[in-house]
Amino acid sequence: MSEGSFWARIRRTEGGSGLLLVAPPGLYAILLLAAPLGTILLYSFLTDGYLEIIRDFTLMNYSEAWTNELYRSVMVRSLAVSMAVTAITVLLAFPIAYFVSFHVEPSKKSLWLFLITIPFWTSYLIRVFLWKVILGYNGVVNSGLLGIGIIDEPLTFILYNVNSVVITLAHAYAPFAILPIFVALEKIDRSLLEAGQDLGESRFMTFLRVTLPLAMPGVVASILIVFIPTIGDYVTPQLVGGPEGRMIANLIQLQYLRLDNYPMGSAIAVSGMMLVVLTIFFGWAQARLFGAAFRWFNGTMPWVAAVAMAFLSIAANFGGVLLIASLLPGAVAGVLLILSWHIALLVMLKRGGGMA
Repeated sequence: MSEGSFWARIRRTEGGSGLLLVAPPGLYAILLLAAPLGTILLYSFLTDGYLEIIRDFTLMNYSEAWTNELYRSVMVRSLAVSMAVTAITVLLAFPIAYFVSFHVEPSKKSLWLFLITIPFWTSYLIRVFLWKVILGYNGVVNSGLLGIGIIDEPLTFILYNVNSVVITLAHAYAPFAILPIFVALEKIDRSLLEAGQDLGESRFMTFLRVTLPLAMPGVVASILIVFIPTIGDYVTPQLVGGPEGRMIANLIQLQYLRLDNYPMGSAIAVSGMMLVVLTIFFGWAQARLFGAAFRWFNGTMPWVAAVAMAFLSIAANFGGVLLIASLLPGAVAGVLLILSWHIALLVMLKRGGGMA
């Protein structure tokens, strides 16, 4: 069979046509995304030498990244900052998106979306510098509070620490959280809300049982859009974080550009990516387990019990990690056991029909 007839047969099939369409962007993604990630992964297993990389396979880079107190504290701080920014941003974004979707006239919604996207008109770097001016020792916040007599001396805890990083990142990523939630709310059929109220449900319970579940795809998208980039943000911690606000990206930059230790920097970068994947998996597993438990109650679980169950589940996870990490050598063993526990529960629920 000639080469021309081979390609002609591929074009005639639906699957072949699809592969030909996705081949150029797929190749582009492999060259610009997969290849650099593969290089970083390869470097993380090599040995650092003086002004050179020794091609000797080793796990010492990961051992140093996971056992060194400085590296571990920065990773935990990065995770805590990202989770705090995600929680604050999504919790503040939902009421705004809800108001625009349900209480703004259709003819004015475009104007509101236009106002929400105004921060994108300026450079991200300029916005960070503006927050540095606002939160500074003689900045807008301190000057205003001093002027009206609320404080006697400027506040020092709002700049060059974790607080300033959280505030700046929450403002920078607010539009990214509002827009996906707004899109999900716009897709909700309003007749479903009217039907819930016609059946005797209050507005609050209709929101919990109809609006919120239908808006969850937008909420999940907002969480991922905010959480993933903020945990690796470099500019904000560098400019407004100070020594107490450094995050994992600053640590990677230090290893690569200051210490010229590519293997160690690569190991920290891969560890950061693993941290993101594990956190997302734990969150997804908790949501699936919570959904299965809610269905076991046939959708009649009281909201107080649901909230209590969610908090107890999260506390059990963190408590289990700390307990197992204290009994076994290293926190890695604890994380692996908690991960195995989640997988086992999900498999059992799936086989038992607890999850769709």
